[in-house]
Amino acid sequence: MKAIEMRRWTRDEYERMIATGLFAPDERVELIDGEILQVTPQGSFHATAIQLAGDALRVAFGPGFHVRTQMPLALDPISEPEPDVAVVPGSPRDYREAHPTAALLVVEIADATLVHDRQRKGSLYARAGIQEYWIVNLVDRCVEVYRDPLLGHYDSSRRYLPGDHITPLVAPESKISVADILP
Repeated sequence: MKAIEMRRWTRDEYERMIATGLFAPDERVELIDGEILQVTPQGSFHATAIQLAGDALRVAFGPGFHVRTQMPLALDPISEPEPDVAVVPGSPRDYREAHPTAALLVVEIADATLVHDRQRKGSLYARAGIQEYWIVNLVDRCVEVYRDPLLGHYDSSRRYLPGDHITPLVAPESKISVADILP
């Protein structure tokens, strides 16, 4: 008897599905490790945190960096996540022909998806070599900062509370107040 195997999708196949209109315009999906996952709908708390994080990162990084909210990253042949916020070098026009293949910083806003964001997405971002990954943890009202990707996980992690400030690796002259990115 033959074992049942899951059919995994490539990023090229996934992008063709999007281009042909297989998914409804308001359907939120992303490709993670060859699986097409439905993204949970956002509550206003989550949406507010995305906006606050994006605003704070635009100020911290300034010109020469593009802060993308809920846009694809083409990380590998079988993954195209849409992180809540990603900081990439350059400007929006630099990515008109193709999605970025890396990011300097990725931020996920997490409440119901906290375990998924820590484990599966954290592993994906670490494998992709993203040097810094933040989870805005709405459950515990903190920001979890992961750095030093190593073999599919982050070697260092630290929690920052509302009275703390975070200095992004790529913007060492900037300090972001945790209170400014928590709704």
